[in-house]
Amino acid sequence: MRIAVPNNILALDNILPDEPLLMMGAGPVPIPAKVAAANGIVINHLGDTMAHIIEQVKVMSRYVFQTQDGRILGVAGPGSAAMEMAVVNLVLPGSKVLSICNGFFSHRLAQMAQRVGAEVVQLAIEDGEGADAQRVEQYIIQHQPQVLTIVQGETSNTVCNNELAAIAAIAKQHDCLVIVDAVCTLSTMAFDMDEWGVDAVITGGQKGLSCIPGISLVGFSAKAWQHIEERKDQLKHWCLDAKLADQFWYKKSYHYTAPVSGILAIHEALRLVCSETLSVRFDRHLRCSQALQAGIEAMGLSLYVKPQARLNSVVGITMPRGVESKALLSTMSKRFKVEISGSFGPNIVRIGQMGEQCRAHNLFRTLHAFGASFNLLGQKLDLPAGMAALESALNKFQFSEGL
Repeated sequence: MRIAVPNNILALDNILPDEPLLMMGAGPVPIPAKVAAANGIVINHLGDTMAHIIEQVKVMSRYVFQTQDGRILGVAGPGSAAMEMAVVNLVLPGSKVLSICNGFFSHRLAQMAQRVGAEVVQLAIEDGEGADAQRVEQYIIQHQPQVLTIVQGETSNTVCNNELAAIAAIAKQHDCLVIVDAVCTLSTMAFDMDEWGVDAVITGGQKGLSCIPGISLVGFSAKAWQHIEERKDQLKHWCLDAKLADQFWYKKSYHYTAPVSGILAIHEALRLVCSETLSVRFDRHLRCSQALQAGIEAMGLSLYVKPQARLNSVVGITMPRGVESKALLSTMSKRFKVEISGSFGPNIVRIGQMGEQCRAHNLFRTLHAFGASFNLLGQKLDLPAGMAALESALNKFQFSEGL
């Protein structure tokens, strides 16, 4: 039997929309032209040029992670692959793990630890709340875990664990390794790997770094790397074995064919972050997110999370009765060519404020599409008030050129 040549295959030009969509959801985000151009280049993955690029990626990553001696490894895969690399290399079968669970991705870390045979204790946090350091300390004292997992910013429900630094310090006092998912927060808000005592930091390219999906980074502390090197058992994972990955990232040797174009793209993304500087970038993200939040509330809608636990990198908006989120997302996409995200459970929609999303022209276009779509669906909002509040909030700041 022979399979016939398919005759209904369309070129991408016939599938993609005529006008590019503005990606304003929880990721992926718009990417700068220099990052897109770098992603179109292919070079020898084992040549001298690649070795030089890898060295620069490690140097720039140490700045973004804020670590002097952290061991930076790239991962050919999404942020979840970086998550899994951290977990499988630091969590021993039969060991105890405390997972701080207040959203979809923090539960994913717990599931990964369970899959490698750890005894996982989950500390469930109330909906819409961040983890309390004192409560975490009680669990650490009670359960004596070897590893703690936590998400800095829960993309799924827009909650931020603002007491992360204190939690990491407590874990360190009890000789507990700390794994942090910083996929949506790294380069969008303060994160200090060394000062906070974090042992593994995970990030994906497609969010705060404004890079392409499918290329990720993980940083291990000196203590974590010593733990990895001293392991006597053989990991069941091959691609995610940190000691094998180290052959490519530090010894200019072969592990697998690296995602060359992705590495070039993340080099440019990191270079743009370094050029802007973290402090300027943090300020840009904060003022843009707060201005967007002001506009949303001025239109008559409510934000899902209270300010003390609110994640600014992804803004969650409670859906009013009478409007379905799918209808809203569809209207925004088809009518205004703007895409935002739905929910992983709560009755919310989410607007991203990461990387290139945090530009004034993107904010005005998104907020207009958002409010106008509600009005088209019969939920009358005060769109002019929202736009005015957005503009007023932005004008309060002496923001840098390029916002």
